[in-house]
Amino acid sequence: MSEVYAARRARLRERAQAGGSQSALVTSPANVRYLAGPAPQDTVLLLGKREDMLVCASPLGERPAEGRPDETLRIHTLPGPGGDPAVAAADLASATGAESMAVEEHHLTVTRHRALRSVAPTLRLTDIGGAVEQLRVIKDEEEISCLRIAAEIADQALGELLESILVGRTERHLALELERRLVDHGADGPAFATSVATGPHSGRRGHRPTDRRVEEGDFLSVCLGATYRGYRCEIGRTFVIGTSPADWQIELYDLVFAAQRAARESLSPGAAYRDVDRAARQVLDSAGYSEGLAPLTGHGVGLEIDEDPQLAPAAMGKLDACVPVTVEPGVHLPGRGGVRIDDTLVVRPEADGGPELLTITTKELLAL
Repeated sequence: MSEVYAARRARLRERAQAGGSQSALVTSPANVRYLAGPAPQDTVLLLGKREDMLVCASPLGERPAEGRPDETLRIHTLPGPGGDPAVAAADLASATGAESMAVEEHHLTVTRHRALRSVAPTLRLTDIGGAVEQLRVIKDEEEISCLRIAAEIADQALGELLESILVGRTERHLALELERRLVDHGADGPAFATSVATGPHSGRRGHRPTDRRVEEGDFLSVCLGATYRGYRCEIGRTFVIGTSPADWQIELYDLVFAAQRAARESLSPGAAYRDVDRAARQVLDSAGYSEGLAPLTGHGVGLEIDEDPQLAPAAMGKLDACVPVTVEPGVHLPGRGGVRIDDTLVVRPEADGGPELLTITTKELLAL
């Protein structure tokens, strides 16, 4: 992986130099990991005038489970506790003769930015913006492999839950059990807080589990994700508790399924972000559910669970091949409940079979 990390850093260095900066400071943990490999949360990466280095608040120690950073990088550890690696990195850049340094202003606090200026007053700070996030949008096959394994883990955890007795158990209990199963199957941990929503709560995006118990006749919406080697996927499904869904449940489920299928089928290199969103939204709008829809139909995933691109009505840009995204339309009826269906897919050209579905748990309306 050292060659991969080095190539990524080279692309970032080119962007920094194009903006007139001789060095760059990366402080976002996800961006540090992308450019340098696994490192402690408070580590920063300095692309220096003469060499690149990781600046750490404390010694790396043994990190066999998470892995170690790129072995070709020099490690600079702060001499004592309480120091700020970003401030130390600015001081190091200035000491090596750099006159300018690009920083991630969107990640730095005002206080930290002032501290950088204070320790290196002659160092001109420029904004590199979301340059690393832009590099991260298109994934290589190693990254996609990690996402594929994360999806398999999430599918396994969800499949086991569906085989257990659900009636009488609380949303909170089921969410905790799912997160335990993710780890049991090899995940680093959950990709985000697991959502389990029953009855009138079902179909809500980002619902936080409560002590409400599962009852016969409920819709049960579950949204979970696994993290594997830092990469995060997402899956969401809706089921019915009992032997036979009500007519309104079947009708609503079929509608959301049709919207999700329309968006999935529109995923192709060159497709506009907003057109993917529109494909799902039009199905729901035409059935009279324009009010209360989520602000987006999907988003990118990777080292963070919510990355670019955003599949939203006003989003600008077009999809590329090898971009993993979620497709997650839903409808919630206040007081009754609703349906969400959520998959993680990778954009692929038609010649390669079209979008690759990573989360494969059935989307059939199951009665559990």
